[in-house]
Amino acid sequence: MAIVDSIASLGQACIRFVLGLGNFAILLAKILLRTGTIWRRPRLIGAQVHFLGNHSLAIILVAGLFVGLVLGLQGYYTLRRYGSEQALGLLVALALVRELGPVIAALLFAGRAGTSLTAEIGLMKAGEQLAALETMAVDPVARVLGPRFYGGLIAVPLLATLFSAVGILGGWLVGVVLIGVDPGAFWSQMSGGVDFWDDVVNGVIKSVVFGIAVTQIALMQGYGAQPTPEGVARATTLTVVVGSLAVLGLDFVLTALMFGEL
Repeated sequence: MAIVDSIASLGQACIRFVLGLGNFAILLAKILLRTGTIWRRPRLIGAQVHFLGNHSLAIILVAGLFVGLVLGLQGYYTLRRYGSEQALGLLVALALVRELGPVIAALLFAGRAGTSLTAEIGLMKAGEQLAALETMAVDPVARVLGPRFYGGLIAVPLLATLFSAVGILGGWLVGVVLIGVDPGAFWSQMSGGVDFWDDVVNGVIKSVVFGIAVTQIALMQGYGAQPTPEGVARATTLTVVVGSLAVLGLDFVLTALMFGEL
């Protein structure tokens, strides 16, 4: 019986996963099909970009600075073993632009702005505000979810860019100001080794994909939450868990695709 129960539990988990993917795709398709209607009100999208980006800006900048400081220290002590301290700028820039910038910015966005989106939509559903919009013949997907989706889609790449820029500044502070690496070598190695298309553009593509995934997960959890305090709390928790796992999984897939391994 224990084996049968385990198989049944596994089957139920697989069914829930497939249903979740289906709901994700359906809601995303509804938003994309209403793109023209959504962009008729650019002020709503701009307000969401400001709301989501501004609320996440402080933690992004502080985290980016400390990540850059740590990268500078660890990178210097590692490169010193091989006599390559001058490549510290290249190491910090590639690590931030390719991986750490998009990934950590998306994770912080999921924990800060994603939970806010889920709680906001969940409370609107619990307060029957979404039902009231439908009663007045206003599409809640176009009026409420759409601007927030495109706001998150725009905000995450901007935050990832700021994270990488501040992180590079942190690496410069440790490497050049504190340790004494030659500043000319620091910047010349970085500018000569970082490719715009292979590194910068791929990092931007990652951040766009992460922004779509995290924002859509937050909206889906809020839109499908039970209209109770417990339901909204559970949806908010799931936003962080599912959003973080989605970012890490997508990062592996995108990295493999971008480097031609898949």
